[in-house]
Amino acid sequence: MKIGVLLSGCGVYDGAEIQESVFVMLALAKAGVEAVCIAPDILQHHVINHTNGQEMPEKRNVYVEAARIARGKLIKPEEVNIDELSALVLPGGFGVAKNFSKWAFEGANTTILEEVKNLIIKFMGQGKPIAALCMAPTTVALALKDQQKNVKLTVGNLEQASPYPIGNISEAIVSLGSRAVYCDKDGMVVDDVNNVLSTPCYMMEASIHEIYDAIERAMQKLVEMAVLYEES
Repeated sequence: MKIGVLLSGCGVYDGAEIQESVFVMLALAKAGVEAVCIAPDILQHHVINHTNGQEMPEKRNVYVEAARIARGKLIKPEEVNIDELSALVLPGGFGVAKNFSKWAFEGANTTILEEVKNLIIKFMGQGKPIAALCMAPTTVALALKDQQKNVKLTVGNLEQASPYPIGNISEAIVSLGSRAVYCDKDGMVVDDVNNVLSTPCYMMEASIHEIYDAIERAMQKLVEMAVLYEES
């Protein structure tokens, strides 16, 4: 079995969250699944110095940066043969809200990168499972804005500590036609109707082992969903 992993660069503040991305690939490998890394060939919105959070006066490419995580082996969304993949995973990181869309600056009133939108819609159209981690549910909600799927998605909860406005993000997801469900940091939300699962990851305050444990559980569930799809 092969599962696509859609990366938005390399680095939490301007690309894909590295720990989440690596944990996804590790959990899939432990489940006997081959991860196929995917990234669009576009410029990042900007480059952030991860030691101080300041913007740097340079340009970087999402595809080239994502190759750091993929160890050089990745493809572009338009090169994906969906028949070869059983599911799709979107790790989080600010890249999903800066490179896939401009959610970080415009909120839900933003546009989504066409090749990312098309890839998500292709998986959804075939009923193949999709997993969205951390901030990535906003990308799924944007992609499905006009699909009337009413997908259940989560970015966390209001009871546990979070560095982000979980309530506001959840309301924005609802404004796009999806359903926002509050979820504990170690849990996941599974939409059995649309074959979508999501888990908060670093949207909530959590230790690195808590993040890995949550991702491993999510990837195990995703593989189960993929097997059920293939058997149906």
